[in-house]
Amino acid sequence: MRTGIAIVACLTSLIGILPAQDTTGDVAQLKAQVTQQQRQIEELSRKLEEFTKAVEQMTKGRSSEEPRRLDARSSQNAAGPLVASTTPMIPSMPVSMASPVVPTVSAQDRPAESSPLQLRIGDAYITPVGFMDFTSVFRSHAAGGGIGTNFGGIPFGNVFQNKLSEERLSMQNSRIGLRVDALVKGAHVIGYLETDFLGNNPTNVAVSSNSNTLRSRVYWVDVSKDKWEVLGGQTWSLMTPGRTGISPLPGNIFFTQNIDVNYQAGLVWGRIPELRFVYHPSKKVAFAVALDNQEQYVGGSAGGGLVTFPAALAATYPGGELNNQTTTLNAPQVFPDVIAKLAFDPSSKFHAEIGGVERAFRVWNPVNNNHYSAVGGGGFVNLNFELLKGFRVITNNYYSSGGGRYIFGQAPDLIARVDGSLSLIHAGSTVAGFEFTHKNTLLYGYYGGIYIGRNVAIDANGNRVGYGFVGSANGQNRTIQEITGGFNQTLWKDAKYGALNLMGQYSYLSRNPWFVASGQPEDAHLNMLFFNLRYTLPGSAPALK
Repeated sequence: MRTGIAIVACLTSLIGILPAQDTTGDVAQLKAQVTQQQRQIEELSRKLEEFTKAVEQMTKGRSSEEPRRLDARSSQNAAGPLVASTTPMIPSMPVSMASPVVPTVSAQDRPAESSPLQLRIGDAYITPVGFMDFTSVFRSHAAGGGIGTNFGGIPFGNVFQNKLSEERLSMQNSRIGLRVDALVKGAHVIGYLETDFLGNNPTNVAVSSNSNTLRSRVYWVDVSKDKWEVLGGQTWSLMTPGRTGISPLPGNIFFTQNIDVNYQAGLVWGRIPELRFVYHPSKKVAFAVALDNQEQYVGGSAGGGLVTFPAALAATYPGGELNNQTTTLNAPQVFPDVIAKLAFDPSSKFHAEIGGVERAFRVWNPVNNNHYSAVGGGGFVNLNFELLKGFRVITNNYYSSGGGRYIFGQAPDLIARVDGSLSLIHAGSTVAGFEFTHKNTLLYGYYGGIYIGRNVAIDANGNRVGYGFVGSANGQNRTIQEITGGFNQTLWKDAKYGALNLMGQYSYLSRNPWFVASGQPEDAHLNMLFFNLRYTLPGSAPALK
């Protein structure tokens, strides 16, 4: 613009020194036109400069403002807003905040504009979440059960499952869901839905179409304002270890990096209908109390060993008043489980939590028309910290009397005596290991162990009943142990287009029953090899200015 003005000025000067000719009138007219154009150009230049200064002032004002995060808990994730995925795969996140979220999109990777998969309707933001999985699993013995391992029920003894191996391919762990964020009268409201394809399949599902069944994983609403937070719905139980703070978001929960959809033997977890109240006195401390749906559990789920009952109660207690995995929602419940947790996060390199659960049980004996009740519970201590740059140490520990249900159902809660009264079973578990993150690669290793105590009673006919007695079935385990190692490699990632990850996992699993018949092996063991290719949807939690 200024170059044009200079050229016009030079032309004006040149015209001023031209020799007089007969065309004096034409030259005068031309000079007048050039002078008028020069004034117009100068006026446009002035207006352009004023507009530029106004834009610069507006931009400077905006950049000095901190956009208000819709997610009140995002301050716990210093690596940036949560991305749309729901599994534990973030190699490029700082390991101090390593959390189960994919793809690995850092702050500098994210464009200034919203994710192309994030919608705004009115004052609410809707973010699709999920990924597409293709999973391969090889097992040295035919354990059955698809891509999820029933730890307590791996083959034992001289059976065909121990003579054959198995190889399976599946897309069942693929997930789809959505997250809704809104500000309502100063409170942040989050609605969260997540599904996969691991539902109850028809018996012929593997023959032709492999039409796997969609199922709900979590479905909850969370309202937080100032230091208080209330959640209701089906969520990761408060019993499940956290990676940071106390939060229902999958990225803040520890359920390992394993490809196995049943995770790791020894992990305490549940996805259960829950009412939760959380108090955040500061960013470094959180305290929560929750009510979880209760189940009076006596074994049978996910390979867990079943309790043996007195003959007079075998038709009414298991599968009726007590859940042996066949009751669906029919077993009566006395009162929800009461859970409390206190979490500490003094820095991004350290997280610790302690807590416990109280449980109530009640039955009615039709033989003597008496009611019997028992109260049990358990406690946990969980810790994870960054020992070296990129290297994080994890240990989660749990012990209970009547709390085996929370160890992935691998331990029953109780037995029944001959008069119908209840006696609780002691059970404990641990998961300890490491996670190491370097650039786009994540390596991990865990040890998981479960111990289930013996509890024996005598029936009216003199036979032993309960759990772990001499002559009991080899499904009544004393210990279950698993050693796991694996990797997650991010092949490519983009804030707009998602991420592609290649993952691998090896596990050695063993179980030792309380009683082994003469001539039978002392334990059952299994080698497993998983590979997984995953595409993760892009997207991130919204920000509100």
